[in-house]
Amino acid sequence: MKIRTRFAPSPTGFMHVGNLRTALYEYLTAKHENGTFVLRIEDTDQERYVEGATQVIYDTLKLAGLLHDEGPDIGGDFGPYVQSERLSLYKPYAMKLVEEGKAYRCFCTKERLQSLKDNAPEGSIVGYDRHCRDLSEEEINENLSKGMPYVIRQKMPLEGVTTYNDLVYGSISFPNADLDDQILIKTDGYPTYNFANVIDDHTMGITHVVRGSEYLSSTPKYNLLYEAFGWDIPTYIHLPLIMGKTIDEEGKEVVSKLSKRHGSTGFMDLIEEGYLPEAIINYIALLGWAPEGTEEIFSLEELIKLFDINRISKSPAVFDYDKLAWVNAEHIKRMNNEEFLAHAKKYYDISGVTENNYELLDELLKPRITKFNEIPDKLSFIKEYSDFDLSLFEHKKSKSTLESSKKMLEEAIPVLENTPWEREALTEAMKDLAARLEVKNSVVMWPVRIAAAGVAVTPGGCSEVMLLLGKDESMRRIKKSLARL
Repeated sequence: MKIRTRFAPSPTGFMHVGNLRTALYEYLTAKHENGTFVLRIEDTDQERYVEGATQVIYDTLKLAGLLHDEGPDIGGDFGPYVQSERLSLYKPYAMKLVEEGKAYRCFCTKERLQSLKDNAPEGSIVGYDRHCRDLSEEEINENLSKGMPYVIRQKMPLEGVTTYNDLVYGSISFPNADLDDQILIKTDGYPTYNFANVIDDHTMGITHVVRGSEYLSSTPKYNLLYEAFGWDIPTYIHLPLIMGKTIDEEGKEVVSKLSKRHGSTGFMDLIEEGYLPEAIINYIALLGWAPEGTEEIFSLEELIKLFDINRISKSPAVFDYDKLAWVNAEHIKRMNNEEFLAHAKKYYDISGVTENNYELLDELLKPRITKFNEIPDKLSFIKEYSDFDLSLFEHKKSKSTLESSKKMLEEAIPVLENTPWEREALTEAMKDLAARLEVKNSVVMWPVRIAAAGVAVTPGGCSEVMLLLGKDESMRRIKKSLARL
């Protein structure tokens, strides 16, 4: 059997991390077995529909590398792939169940249904009382002749247990008495989510259904529909929740279901913050799944090869922004220079870096950044230079003081004036000066770097800082700092 999975989002806004993980696991489940990954847009909830959200879905999947084999934009043998374009499909299936006595028309008004809740004992869970389940043929025809609106409900078994197997959570059972006679077709003729989902999955040949664990309790309803039609039940893979961390008023860590209060939870928001698409996908893959061994950095191609459904965890996963940043940094480190420059160049331009220093910066920054948008801050000293606090010259480790720094700059200026402006030459000149003065290298290099940059932390040492600034600007700054000292 060729595996067919589907990602069926609703166009209701941005792509949440949880939705993206579902899409990723569906993609990996299919691709690991050379199967088919289908995109279906479920847009029948018109109240929650957001203009432009479908394009967000397309853009997200493309940027994430999760390319579908069938879908609204590329077609396929099982279309249409937009639920609102399939509306004529659903009611005939519902009427088939009515004719076979497996579903029924319910004429109850909203007011009657509300009264059931209003009159129920406090704290009790109120379901539909099946008032219309056993109406006579005469009563049904009379209501229809009056033009009374109705929904179509499924006749759930009143006794026994519905059991199914999930590849993550194992065998799960629910008492049928706890299941409501679910609505299949609403009064406006639109299908409910549960009903359309089953019809679409069956008619599209979906073999494996991957979704969040919040659907575990709904699955018996799906299965009873499959059984009512005599259809094969798909293989289920329910995924653990994704949680987020916050700190409460007492300073304690609190874990709850991931939401916007935990920070950016949308794929495009994370991209805007500077995370790489491949790093986001890599990290999301680890939220509920773990490969064999200790390696955690993977390309999408590697994830396809390694993905094993049996290694999906039942336990909730915690979204950790520090871990995401680490994964992002590791992906940056593994880039070749051409790839790195393609991402970094716009930030170099912002920072006033000259083209002849691109290669140097690639070397300096690749191991030092977690996100590319950190580059302007790390290179801010190139454009910005002011009367910094002279206490920066004091450094315990290099035993630098204001007095020693003044002396080192006096000695360094004539040396630098007569040194070729090249990395190795500048470094050797500083080392030679330290040897001549019988001090450690850092005693010379610390004040030279501080004088040139005006900040405590820079990518690289004094030679690299001076190369990035150029000779004229470096000497101007060093002489100005000496005058201040």
